[in-house]
Amino acid sequence: MFYSREELVRRRAEWRAAGKTVVLTNGCYDLLHPGHIRLLEQARSLGDMLILALNADSSVRRLKGPSRPLMPESERIEVALGLEAVDAVTVFDEDTPRKLIAAVLPDILVKGADWAHWIAGREEVEAAGGKVLALSLEPGYSTTGIVENILSR
Repeated sequence: MFYSREELVRRRAEWRAAGKTVVLTNGCYDLLHPGHIRLLEQARSLGDMLILALNADSSVRRLKGPSRPLMPESERIEVALGLEAVDAVTVFDEDTPRKLIAAVLPDILVKGADWAHWIAGREEVEAAGGKVLALSLEPGYSTTGIVENILSR
């Protein structure tokens, strides 16, 4: 289900009261590939609920450049909602999801190992007693690599 930030914070309180372990991960998820699916499945296996926080279109442009996103926010949300591993989707417009993560305070915050050097929200989650994990990435998969491959053909 898609949630605004405010709705997600309310739902998180309900899930906490029900004793559910909430996992959160984030990213652009601009062109869904098997590496994304495997990371999301791994993340979901760590808890009862998986929240996927997607970068808004403006955030993707600032991070990846003017030619991105490849898929607009509404379509990325729709695709994410269709994934079995994902229980909740939200969007953030900031450059990092730190404020969102601080508001939601998941039990487990997950990023791919390519971000192990700096995970936004780490301090907030750990201060609240949660865990922060950098999961191994599936070799050979990256949206940028796929785009470069397509353009070179």
